[in-house]
Amino acid sequence: MADSSSSTAPPAEQLQNLHLDEVTGERVSKSELKKRQKARAQEEKKKEKAASAPAKTVPEKKTSAEDEESELSANQYFEIRSRNINKLRQTKNPNPYPHKFQVNTDLREFLKKWETLGKGEVRKDVEVRIGGRVYVKRSSGAKLVFYDIRAEGVKVQVMAQAQETSGDVPFGAQHEHLRRGDIIGIIGYPGRTSPKNRADGELSIFAKEVILLTPCLHQLPAEHYGFKDKEQRYRQRYLDLIMNNNSRNVFVTRSKVVSYVRRYFDERDFIEVDTPMMNAIAGGATAKPFITHHNDLNMDLFMRVAPELYLKMLIVGGLERVYELGRQFRNEGIDLTHNPEFTTCEFYMAYADVYDIMDMTEELVSGLVKSITGGYVTKFHTQHGEEYTVNWERPWKRIEMIPALEAATGEKFPPGDELHTDATNAFLKHVLAKCKVECSPPQTNARMLDKLVGEYIEETCVNPTFITGHPQMMSPLAKYHRSNPGLCERFEAFVCKKEIVNAYTELNDPFDQRLRFEEQARQKDQGDDEAQMIDENFCTSLEWGLPPTGGWGMGIDRLVMFLTDNYSIKEVLAFPFMKDDRSEKKSAAEVVGIQPMVEEGIGEWMPL
Repeated sequence: MADSSSSTAPPAEQLQNLHLDEVTGERVSKSELKKRQKARAQEEKKKEKAASAPAKTVPEKKTSAEDEESELSANQYFEIRSRNINKLRQTKNPNPYPHKFQVNTDLREFLKKWETLGKGEVRKDVEVRIGGRVYVKRSSGAKLVFYDIRAEGVKVQVMAQAQETSGDVPFGAQHEHLRRGDIIGIIGYPGRTSPKNRADGELSIFAKEVILLTPCLHQLPAEHYGFKDKEQRYRQRYLDLIMNNNSRNVFVTRSKVVSYVRRYFDERDFIEVDTPMMNAIAGGATAKPFITHHNDLNMDLFMRVAPELYLKMLIVGGLERVYELGRQFRNEGIDLTHNPEFTTCEFYMAYADVYDIMDMTEELVSGLVKSITGGYVTKFHTQHGEEYTVNWERPWKRIEMIPALEAATGEKFPPGDELHTDATNAFLKHVLAKCKVECSPPQTNARMLDKLVGEYIEETCVNPTFITGHPQMMSPLAKYHRSNPGLCERFEAFVCKKEIVNAYTELNDPFDQRLRFEEQARQKDQGDDEAQMIDENFCTSLEWGLPPTGGWGMGIDRLVMFLTDNYSIKEVLAFPFMKDDRSEKKSAAEVVGIQPMVEEGIGEWMPL
């Protein structure tokens, strides 16, 4: 039998025609070998060419200057921006602080007038000139920039396209220096954008020219995080107003409150007057005053705690209806409802009494709330999150002080004409101990009664409530009650457990007034710093005759707090009192090295 392997071996002549491929170790035909060698040679040439060619660079995604600046710290941004703006100050190309930009349109009116424009509709025949602050800047390539600007509490989009640019300054030069926070002037026309991915466009100003009016040297807080730190908001109220529209609305409401109050009295023939801020005597209210000094006269003066005495002297003089809106100063504690300086309105009306004033209070305040809010019901949230629903509609609830305290404490109080005695002092101390109500020294009858009222009556006054029937010793300027001896004709109005109004039939008896002042002097001797001093000039004016008069005072700040739902008085004061900020910060002038210049012609100040 023949060997099987010998049958598969190629013939000898066939092996002689095959050639060795040294790369793979195979034996292949001559033509196949040439084909392989040619392919390998071409591959080598490609590699050599690739090796000799310059390395390809992957193009980096371009980032805008604004994106790069967003990575900087606040101090770094401030220093770089200050230097850049200082260069513009020197070159005037452009002038970063021009003198004037002619505005012809109120942004609020612009939004109302052109809100009906359809998608893609523009009005190139209408020139719009508006100034505003930049809140957002978005670049979409080199020839299209969007801005969100705000003015007068409203916002609008500005669309700037290179092909629409007019004026002497090229498109790029107009926009390269602009940043968030800058105040700019826009010259353009109204229109509505026509985006492909939305059914409706956005009402916009299509800009022909954008002008830098005032640069912002600081980095605006990011819109996402905002500006929420309370202490910084109070210290930098300007930045608070830039970033928080709610703060702006509070001060707009405050202005409306003051305007309504002024209009109410003007329409009823009252005369608005101004009385001194500095006095030799701190009178008109039970409060501790600030003391200042007049250098030329070398005398101490008191900042006024209330204008009451001066206003009543004007009534004596024949100005029978007077009012004053102004600041008062009290050197007392600072808390959520008290600031050392605050705003009140006081009015005095001849031939009126406490009951007339009570009706006027309901009419004024209820009408004011309706005018400003559109209704009589408002919401108020306390520091602890409690929600009060307040109905300001008249008539208001009325509570008599002593009967209400008797019901709350279960004790029978002494008659009104004995409430000022030492026996009553001992009685009130007993009641305080029984009810576990603390009263810090000095424990005068007036202070202890006031503590009990705060504990048991004021705490029930959420809706507007009149508390009446005050003891005479608590009210040194109020007239005695015509039917209840020892009491006086006075009321306090409370809302959300806080006082907003104090009023009474004015004491016009000079004999009685002097006795009341002497009782106040006795309380001051006992250590009550808030007790009033004897004002001899006022006592003398009463001797000339003060007609029967009703007087009234209202705290403007607290009323604004309730109407804007703010439990802190600092929210409704543009610049509340704050402790000194002693942190050191460089100014823009220091950053760029500007030195103060000596001004010629400025000599010593001379009085006119």
